[in-house]
Amino acid sequence: MFRRLLAVVVTLGVILFAGWMTLRRDDIPYEQLEAIYANADSRYIAFGDDMRVHFRDVGPRDGKVIILVHGFSASLHTWEPWVNNLKRDYRVVSLDLPGHGLSRCLDNGTIGPQQFVDTINRVANTLEIERFTLAGNSMGGSAAWNYALTHPDRLDGLVLVDSAGWPHPETEEDSRPLVFRLLDIGLARRVMKDLDLSTLIRGGLENSFGDPSFVTDEMVERYATLSRAPCHRAALLELVSGQGERREATPELLATITTPTLVMHGEKDNLIPVENGERFAEAIPGAKLIIYPGVGHLPQEEVAELSESDLRAFLASDVYGVSEVALEGLSGPGN
Repeated sequence: MFRRLLAVVVTLGVILFAGWMTLRRDDIPYEQLEAIYANADSRYIAFGDDMRVHFRDVGPRDGKVIILVHGFSASLHTWEPWVNNLKRDYRVVSLDLPGHGLSRCLDNGTIGPQQFVDTINRVANTLEIERFTLAGNSMGGSAAWNYALTHPDRLDGLVLVDSAGWPHPETEEDSRPLVFRLLDIGLARRVMKDLDLSTLIRGGLENSFGDPSFVTDEMVERYATLSRAPCHRAALLELVSGQGERREATPELLATITTPTLVMHGEKDNLIPVENGERFAEAIPGAKLIIYPGVGHLPQEEVAELSESDLRAFLASDVYGVSEVALEGLSGPGN
């Protein structure tokens, strides 16, 4: 009986190991990734001998400046629908955070809001940009409001797009995509680190849109391929595990933000509930709230034209002193 059981266990182990080897994917060198995903506007800032941050800087040099910061596991590509239109009238800087896109990792032990704030600041300083509007989506939104707390003198405006930051109630856990729930488990993280996660990535992306048809094979391939940059999977796992640095939003903390603020949020966001957007708008003095019905976690892609138009209205309203009258043209039932 014992021998039979042992044989079954060994056979199962061999099958699982063979499956793991079949799905295992090696890192892809940065040079190879850059050949695919960089373009003529791509630039890099050196943080050391082998550490570089990828960004793009487009639009008129004398225009108002807006810096765009993406969310977890994403890249500056998520902003392209906005950038393509904004660059006609604004100087637009989009960047890949450390451990994302075409940016190298910095220190994965300290990856999180403060490292991201420092990265944003270094990019702005290198480009000699004194003042700008800062927009962030999801995790990038958390970086953005943390930047507003740390460097309020640099900002003309703050735009939070389905921003992260509030603690997650236990009731929200079941609604998260399977890939995120699996990554909460230490053993699963170690096993999944080297695997082809395209199927899980597709499911996570489809759950991020109110209309899953926005997810294309090209989008899934981009997310999966860029995650295989050297050290990126380790950086993403560090963020998911909560081992990196983090800072949670509180009404008392956000009440100290003095920067004119626009809060955008998809009403059908399955990752960060719309109630969190309402909480940001309530906590930040004078913040303007726009809720997009039927839209998920990525309004900048799902309703690109509408959300970009709302952003333009915010920027054109003279964000040095935004008034309700000036913002009457903004869309959405939350305005």
